[in-house]
Amino acid sequence: MSVEEHLERVRAGLDRLTPAGLAAELAGGDVLVVDTRTPAHRAEQGEFPGALVIDRTVLEWRLDPAWPWRIPEATGPDLRVVVVCRHGFSSSLAAKSLRDIGLHRTTDLIGGVEAWVAAGYPVHDGPVDLRE
Repeated sequence: MSVEEHLERVRAGLDRLTPAGLAAELAGGDVLVVDTRTPAHRAEQGEFPGALVIDRTVLEWRLDPAWPWRIPEATGPDLRVVVVCRHGFSSSLAAKSLRDIGLHRTTDLIGGVEAWVAAGYPVHDGPVDLRE
């Protein structure tokens, strides 16, 4: 299976959000946005407002409600998590991984932060809420 085929299978199980859809969920206030972009990509594109920045290498450990080193926001399997990345590719894989560990309401942003900015939504220069 190619990576494109894998990505297609992963995305089939996600209710992916458009920038407008994510903006609506943010307005409702019941969503945790997790930014997995590298520091270089965040510096280039800007910081996502209100997002927690979690490195992809520790994402599952920080969000698994049963894990001792989880972040305080990881309150249970019903937590609504939206993963964002630069273009919306690695965020799909990360969202699927979080669903696999029981966070069944996890999804990602179609087109990533690039699409968010292109749609006219804001970013900022920092600081960020970095969770290591």
